[in-house]
Formats: sequence, C-alpha cells, structure tokens
Amino acid sequence: MRTLPKLPGLTRPGAEDHPGAAPGALLMLLEARAPWEAAALALATPWLDRLPAGDGHPVLVFPGLATSDFSTAPLRAFLRRRGHWTHAWKQGFNFGPRKGVVEACRERLQRLADRHGRQVSLVGWSLGGVYARELAKETPDLVRCVITLGSPFAGHPRHTNAWRIYELMSGHKVRDLPMLRKQLRVAPPVPTTSVFSRTDGIVAWHCSVNDVLPHTENIEIAASHVGMGMNPLAMYVLADRLRQDPQNWRRFDASGARGWFFKHAEPPTA
Repeated sequence: MRTLPKLPGLTRPGAEDHPGAAPGALLMLLEARAPWEAAALALATPWLDRLPAGDGHPVLVFPGLATSDFSTAPLRAFLRRRGHWTHAWKQGFNFGPRKGVVEACRERLQRLADRHGRQVSLVGWSLGGVYARELAKETPDLVRCVITLGSPFAGHPRHTNAWRIYELMSGHKVRDLPMLRKQLRVAPPVPTTSVFSRTDGIVAWHCSVNDVLPHTENIEIAASHVGMGMNPLAMYVLADRLRQDPQNWRRFDASGARGWFFKHAEPPTA
C-alpha cells in the first residue's frame, strides 16, 4: 500500500498544512461528471453482468445525505443481478441522525438477519456509510461485512462541502468533538472496505480512509462523490467484495491490469 500525495491546487488555500481540508472549487465543478458515470454504468452493464455471482446473502443499502432509496436503486438492481437479496433502508430521505433513525436502522437490520437466517452485508453511500459502520460496531454478530462509498468517517467534521447542508437538514450543529471523531474513525470488527476518490468534490478523500488493520482496506477509484453509487468501477468492487468469505477474507487484488483502475491506500501522514 502507499501513502497518497497531496494534489496542489485541488484543495482550499492553506490545505497543505491541514490534510483533509474540504475539496476546493475545481473538484466541486468536477461533480458534474455524475451523469457520465451513470451513462458509463449503462454501457458497462453487459460486462459487469458477466462477473461471478455472489452467494445470495442479504445486503442492506443506506443512501447519502439528503437522498432517498431512489438514489441507490441502480446499485441495488446491480447487486440483485449478482444474486443478492438487496434491501433499501426505507426511511425516506436521509436528513441525518434525527430522533428514531438509528433505532429504526438497528431494528431493520435485526429483522433482515432473522428473515434470512444469515448475516447481512451493509453498504453505505456517503453519510449512509457512517450509519453502516456504527451499526456494525453495535451488532457485529448480525453483520457479514461493511462497504462504504465516499463516507466521511475520519478527519475534521468540516472537511466536507456538505456540512452546512447537514446542519440545515438534521438540525444538529457541526462541532469538532474529538471523542466523537475518535469513535467514528474506529473500524467495525468485521471486514471493512472503504471505496473513495481523490477527486471527490464533496468529501475530502482523507476522511474516507481506514486505519490499516488486518480486516480493513481502502480502495481508490476515479469517481465523483455524487456519481460514486453509479460508477462501474465502484460496482466492480462491490461485486468482488461481497463474494468474499468473511472467514477467509483477503484484501482486494489490485495487481496487474487492475492497477490501472484501482489502488490501495493507507491514511495520509499529517
């Protein structure tokens, strides 16, 4: 694995002294790539559908901030074609951890595990990935693995360009609480994969990188934040990771030709 270098000009002034500062204007403009990522997924679908099928275990998918299950429909449709039982979170728009949200997520996870008689994999996009990680920490016996897409679980709470929207939607003020930051950074005790992009225009990529542990990994792809849940490279990673046996889990193979599209990474040094 490698420590990824800083990219001058892609973060706000002064970011060189503060790894993880919110993405700058150029990266925010690059979020306009999202429709092209959706088009790329449509073109890549015949190829992706030829990937080996999974073992059919259930997958619960969490949407990002200010989005609903509609946003994860393409992702869930892809996983269904791979043989998985896919489930939406069914709580409407994700406006943050309002009263009752976490409890409802916990109950839904328990019901799905009971219904299927198997552990459930958790996939979370952006803020949804934070929910997935915290649920896996609370109930690891119910969770097979966790996969997050551009999720801000590490770094300063204002190292995203969505913190004002979060305050508006959730009714919670964004504060720098060191104990909470430490809690969120801790990886769940199950196989945990973070998919991230250095050209994410919403969440600083540093905020999406796990500490290096035997059961964690960080996979870099070329993607926007808004389009990550429709990006064919992200779909490839999801299919590959969900096929992994938790008892014989190995990190994603980014060797050979895959190295052109995927890279492993470790947390940046301050």
